[in-house]
Amino acid sequence: MSLRQDFPQLGTIDDLAKARRRKVYLVGGFLRDLALGKTGSDFDFAVSSHSLDLARSFSRRVKGAYVLLDQERGSARVVKKEGGVDWTYDFTDFRGKGISGDLRRRDFTVNTLCVDLSTGKDYSPRLARKDLKARIIRMVSPKVFLDDPLRLLRAFSLEAQTGFKIDAKTLARIKKEAHLIRAPAMERIREEIFKILHTPRAFKTITALDRVGLLTRVLPQLCVMHGIKQGGFHHLDVWKHSLEVLSQLEQLLPEFEKDPAIKGYFDEEIGGGHTRISLIKLAALLHDVGKPETRKKEGARMTFHGHEHAGKAITRQAAKRLKLSVKERYWLENAVRMHLRPGYLSNFKRPTAKAMFRYMRDTKSEAAAIAILAMGDQRATRGPLTTAAKAKHHERICRMMIEEYFTVKAKPVLPRLLTGHDLIKTLKLKPSPMFAEILTAVQEAQALKTITTRAQALALAQDLATKNHAL
Repeated sequence: MSLRQDFPQLGTIDDLAKARRRKVYLVGGFLRDLALGKTGSDFDFAVSSHSLDLARSFSRRVKGAYVLLDQERGSARVVKKEGGVDWTYDFTDFRGKGISGDLRRRDFTVNTLCVDLSTGKDYSPRLARKDLKARIIRMVSPKVFLDDPLRLLRAFSLEAQTGFKIDAKTLARIKKEAHLIRAPAMERIREEIFKILHTPRAFKTITALDRVGLLTRVLPQLCVMHGIKQGGFHHLDVWKHSLEVLSQLEQLLPEFEKDPAIKGYFDEEIGGGHTRISLIKLAALLHDVGKPETRKKEGARMTFHGHEHAGKAITRQAAKRLKLSVKERYWLENAVRMHLRPGYLSNFKRPTAKAMFRYMRDTKSEAAAIAILAMGDQRATRGPLTTAAKAKHHERICRMMIEEYFTVKAKPVLPRLLTGHDLIKTLKLKPSPMFAEILTAVQEAQALKTITTRAQALALAQDLATKNHAL
C-alpha cells in the first residue's frame, strides 16, 4: 500500500509542510491498525514546529473544520467529511527533541510506529514492531501515567479495541497509580469508557478495570453494589450479577446482529456520538444499582421492591458525572426504570394485546433494547429458585417483544381520531389533566381496533369524561 496514493490528503499535508520547511511524521494508531490489516480514518502527525499553522492551512485547503485542541502544546485537529466518512487529522508539535524524543514521550510502544511523511522512511522503534507482533501493550516509560493520567484508562481501551494484552509491569504501574485517574477531565474519561463499551470485549475489560481499582474511581455509584447478597433466584451478589449481565449480553448480541435491521438499530447514535449498543452495555452495569437502597428481609425472603425507581435516581447521578448528553441520560434512566417490564409480561402464558401495546407505548423506540437487556438479565440469574422452564418462557416473551417492535415500526402510523381541540369544541369539555387520560385511552382502543371511526372515538371520550366526572 502506498500511503500517498491511497490517501491523497497525506500528499497535500506533505506539500504544505515542505513549503514551510517543516518535518511531518505519521505516527501511532493509524499505522498500528494498518499493520493489523485494518484501515482507519484517524491520522496523527508529529510536526517539527508550528503545527497549528500547518493544521489551519490544511483545513483551508481541504475545506475541513479546524479544532484547536491545546494551544500551549501546539495541538489541533482537522475534520473533513468525505464519502460518508469523518476523516480526522491531528497535528501536534514534537513532544521532545526531534522525532526520537517525541516517540519517547508517547504512551505505549505499539503507538510509537512512525513513518516520515515525505520519504516514507520507517522510524519506528524496534520494540514497537516486536510488541505489535507479540500483541502486547507496554508503557514507553514509567512516567507515562504521570505525564497524562488518562493513559491509565487508555491502556484498557486499547486492549478492548485490539485484543492485545497489557504486560505485567505496565499493569502493576497502573494499579499503583490508579488514584491519578481523578485528574483528567471527565469528558476525556467518558470517551475512553465508551471506546471500551463499543467493543465485543467490554465485559472482560470492565472486569479488569474493576480489578485494578479504576472503575469505581470513575463511577463511584457502582460501589454500593459490591457484596450485596440477593435472594434464591440469584447465584451472585448484585455487582457480580451486573457484570454477568454484561457478559451474557456480549454472548447474545452477535446472534441479533445477523439481522440488518437490528444491526442498524444497535449502531444508531443516541447522543454524544455514542451508539445504542454502548448504552445497553452501560445500562447492564447500572440496572440493579438501586437494589442496595431497597434491600429488605421479609420473612425468609430478600426483597428489593422499587429498586428500578431508586436505580433511576442513582443512574441520573452517574450520567451527570460522566457528562452525558441529556438524551443519553434520559435513555439510561428509562432503561433502568423499565428493565423489569419484560419480566412482568412473562408472568402470563401469553401477554394480552393490550399489555403488549402498553409495553410498546411506554418503552417507545427502546422497546427492543429493553427486551434485550432483560434477556441478558435473565440469563445471568441462575439461583436455586430459577427454573429452566421459566427462563425459557421469559426469553420467548422478550423475543416476542423484539419482533413486535420491528413489526410495529414497519407499519404506517395511524391517523389520530381525536385531539384536545375536539374535546373542547365538540364535547364542550374544559381543559384538564383528564385530557391526557382520555386521549391515551382513545389511542389504545384505536391501536387494538376496538374503535375505528371518529364517531366511536368521540363516544368513548364522552363515556370516559362522564365516568371521571361521576368519580
